[in-house]
Amino acid sequence: MTYVVTDACIRCKYTDCVEVCPVDCFYEGENMLVINPSECIDCGVCEPECPAEAILPDTESGLEQWMEINAKYSAEWPNLTTRKDAPDDADAMKAEEGKFEKYFSPEPGEGD
Repeated sequence: MTYVVTDACIRCKYTDCVEVCPVDCFYEGENMLVINPSECIDCGVCEPECPAEAILPDTESGLEQWMEINAKYSAEWPNLTTRKDAPDDADAMKAEEGKFEKYFSPEPGEGD
């Protein structure tokens, strides 16, 4: 089992989860984070740290698309191991629906 980041992260990109991850398995895109499923040790410490509740265990149903996205982009985007400030509008974006269709970007972030 592993954890996955879902569309709730898009345009929120809180990095509280990165700060507590013992294996540095988060990767940064332009407007969201993903978890590398091969590196995640299933410790679960990241899940309660996410203010957007975007991190879920892969055992929950309906996450197939997000498991693929996390695997694909964690191989392409740079590793992020330190906390960064969230975007200014992150709190306003938390509850928005349909963020993948509206805002997802395959572009990499800056990483560390």
